[in-house]
Amino acid sequence: MKIKEVADLTGITVRTLHYYDEIGLLHPSKITEAGYRLYDETSLENLQQILFFRELGFPLSEIKIIMENPNFNRIETLSKHKEVLIKKKERLDGLIQLVNRTMKGEKTMSFREFDMTEIDRCKKEYANEVEKLWGGSKAYEESQKKTKNYGKEQWQQISGESQGILKAFASNMDKAPDSNEIQRLVKQWQEFITERFYNCTNEILSGLGMMYVEDERFKKSIDKYGKGTAEFIAKAIEIYCFK
Repeated sequence: MKIKEVADLTGITVRTLHYYDEIGLLHPSKITEAGYRLYDETSLENLQQILFFRELGFPLSEIKIIMENPNFNRIETLSKHKEVLIKKKERLDGLIQLVNRTMKGEKTMSFREFDMTEIDRCKKEYANEVEKLWGGSKAYEESQKKTKNYGKEQWQQISGESQGILKAFASNMDKAPDSNEIQRLVKQWQEFITERFYNCTNEILSGLGMMYVEDERFKKSIDKYGKGTAEFIAKAIEIYCFK
């Protein structure tokens, strides 16, 4: 789908989509030789996720950090979005009912329908959960500091580094997960996360390993490099962290 088609579909301006690309928030899936920016289904899913975050008032800088974090879980995020949206819907339904009663001539002076307390509480609770779920407050803060000045080229380099390590795991699955070669790859993966995002301790790395096989979205993403790659990496990480 071309950028103009995405703009028409979503109501977002082409200029905004260009800006998202410049700051590394949403890259097109492909740029043709003619310079056309193309967006695939994954790109549109990411754009939808960004718009959910924007609906809840998250600044672009925080959205970028959350979505780039290796621990990001889209399904859990959508579940929290849904909770807040339900609260918004309940508030709007109350306002509509109040308007209807007023149009019928009722004189009851009710203001509780305008109350934003419950929605604000839900938003704050969600923001706290986001910070807690994806790395904990210290890791989240460190990730913010490290990534806030990353430019497009740096994010492309990071993406290439990540893919290179995962491909190396996939192409070496004929080796035992406790072999020196594979354990060196685990160390390289840990160092990559630490250098680019936050201090990836053995405890955090162990949690990531479990998530790679327990979370279907992550498993599917990693297994695109080769069926069984996620489970292989998880085993190698477990050995690395508890040897």
